[in-house]
Amino acid sequence: MPELKALVLRLARGLADEPDGVLVEASEREGLVRLRVAAADADKGKIIGKQGRVIKAIRCLAGLAAAKAGKRAMVEVD
Repeated sequence: MPELKALVLRLARGLADEPDGVLVEASEREGLVRLRVAAADADKGKIIGKQGRVIKAIRCLAGLAAAKAGKRAMVEVD
C-alpha cells in the first residue's frame, strides 16, 4: 500500500529535525498493513509525543486511510 506508506512517511518527516533520517518500512499480510517507522533517537520522542498523543494521531490517520481501502493498519516506531 504505497499511499499509506507515503502518508506515514510525510507525517513523520514533518515532525523530525532530521527528516532524511526517517524511514518507513511497509509489509502487508492478510489485510493487515504493518508500518515500521525508523528515526534517529532524538526524533523518536517527537514522533511519539507526550504520553503517545502524536503516534496515536498518526495511527488514527493511517487506520482511516487503510479502512478506506478495506484493510487494517498498524504503526510502530523503532
